[in-house]
Amino acid sequence: MAGGVPAVVASGLAKSYGRLWALRQVDLMVAPGSFLLITGPSGAGKSTLLGLVAGLLRPTAGELRVLAGDPGRDPAVRRRVGIVAEQPMLYEELSAAENLRFFARLYGVQAGSGRIALALERVGLLRRADSRVRTLSRGMKQRLAWARAVLHEPRLLLLDEPFSGLDQHGTELLLAQLHALRERGVTCLLATHQPQLVQELADQRLRLLDGRVVCRAGATEKLPIEPGKDRCPPAEALP
Repeated sequence: MAGGVPAVVASGLAKSYGRLWALRQVDLMVAPGSFLLITGPSGAGKSTLLGLVAGLLRPTAGELRVLAGDPGRDPAVRRRVGIVAEQPMLYEELSAAENLRFFARLYGVQAGSGRIALALERVGLLRRADSRVRTLSRGMKQRLAWARAVLHEPRLLLLDEPFSGLDQHGTELLLAQLHALRERGVTCLLATHQPQLVQELADQRLRLLDGRVVCRAGATEKLPIEPGKDRCPPAEALP
């Protein structure tokens, strides 16, 4: 795991919606350049945790620092974060290339035709550069969302079910990109129901249940939560 100032630090982090607590008392430290794999069943709090780190949600309680700043208040922090959500959230009437150009302008990124073409080529969409997003398949939209997320070369990448809707070819493309970003020292937090795909990349594993951390471990460790209590199963066995 890389050293230095932590990329993400959370202490007692919690988020509620009225009486419903989506996240409860989460403590977390992610080193820069490391890879955190987040697992747990639907409704466990995975998306809420990523939303807080992205600055899209404000915590109800606790403290959170991302890239040494407050993601909810500091736009400079958010500009250094890339996000791939389960829903691509693209402009359907714009072309693939136009979506990337719009995002580049939004983030103040110099993105000429060469940079846009390279971004699309990396995700296998160069031939569909001028196609409107509404004509693309679910998997193609997910790949375009990936190209958008890394276009501004973020220091922190947040991935929420990034393999959703992808066929084998699309999954292989994204895994190759993940390996390349890992080599470049980009910090990654990835939530998925398919942990076996990224097990070899993970430095840490975190399992959530009902908004709480019920297990944390290194990539291959089995660590007890408390003496005599349940242990973390291997990553491929986590739900």
